[in-house]
Amino acid sequence: MMAAAVPDDADSKGGLRAAGRLLCIAGVLLIALALHGAWRLAGRASPWPPHFLRRVAMILGADIRVVGTPIRRDVMIAANHLSWMDILLLAGTSGTRFVAKAEVAALPLVGWLASLNRTLFVERGDRLGVGDQVATIRTALTEGQPLAVFPEGTTGDDLNLLPFKPALFAALVPPIPGIRAQPVRIDYGAAAGDLAWLGTDPGDAHVKRVLRRRGRFTVTLHYLAPFDPADFPDRKAIAAEARRRIAAT
Repeated sequence: MMAAAVPDDADSKGGLRAAGRLLCIAGVLLIALALHGAWRLAGRASPWPPHFLRRVAMILGADIRVVGTPIRRDVMIAANHLSWMDILLLAGTSGTRFVAKAEVAALPLVGWLASLNRTLFVERGDRLGVGDQVATIRTALTEGQPLAVFPEGTTGDDLNLLPFKPALFAALVPPIPGIRAQPVRIDYGAAAGDLAWLGTDPGDAHVKRVLRRRGRFTVTLHYLAPFDPADFPDRKAIAAEARRRIAAT
């Protein structure tokens, strides 16, 4: 049975647990950096950042279950969004890079972890810069590596799927030959209430809470069937189709 989370003030071992997890992350990082450097010196693309990010998620308590088949290249992934841990989980299971809000880059530990997999940080409220953001995303999609977006535009509580903002799907209009869209449903199960990063929760406080959290949790990533954006008339229709498939899972 999965251990229930215990509030920090009721869990005297929370600080030790956080310190232990940070030490484990540091140890795994040293190994990953050595392997990453060896691959780069050999002139080869390094596969190690996704492996490292998956291991970090496991150190933080995640037992990861994958349903379906992640598309490994030439794809835009669209996922529901609960926590910064989504980045670790998606990268660790599909090798994807991300489009994430600029605030994530400033979070202790989390911003650095996100940067390891070439995350594109964007200012979501910068309407004047949307065109440049879309152009950057289109270019990134042609580089082969999967690219993930969180079209809700913020994190939710897993009780209700928020409306999908269509702005980032403009990168698929006009369609890019060979590029598909793959919806992904991230399900934290009974741990969603503990792990959801809501707007009222400061980022550093949430990171601390996850590090101190007791017990493990099962998280399931449902990689749904991909679809061709060319089959839909515009970015709003693409966003609606991605949301429909996730909501039906």
